[in-house]
Amino acid sequence: MNIIDHLSLGAPCIDKAAAFYDGLLETLSINCLAKSEAFVAYGQDRIQFLLLKPENQEAPSTGNGTHICFVAPSQEAVKHFHAHALAHGGECAGEPGPREAYPIPDVYTTFVRDPFGNKLEAIFNGFDGV
Repeated sequence: MNIIDHLSLGAPCIDKAAAFYDGLLETLSINCLAKSEAFVAYGQDRIQFLLLKPENQEAPSTGNGTHICFVAPSQEAVKHFHAHALAHGGECAGEPGPREAYPIPDVYTTFVRDPFGNKLEAIFNGFDGV
């Protein structure tokens, strides 16, 4: 059983967020399941990840040490996630590859920042298989 119902990040513009995330998450077989002026929501069988306009109408901010990690079905999907992010306004925060520091054998992951500064990870053979 998942211990998290859903995760969300702030975004200043839902249309701009959707333009970046729609294709990025499709590289991991995650799709847009709902969208309004205030949010865009993604998942496979159910919504698990959202981008929202902050309720207080102030600018969204990123957290130091905070990131969202998505499960990738393969190493190739990790590479596609990274490439898509860079091609659509994201920045590299860690090239695709193994991470010796992870306490998981055969892990393969990458880190990127979205156009709003949020840190994202795509991981193959991550904690979900432990």
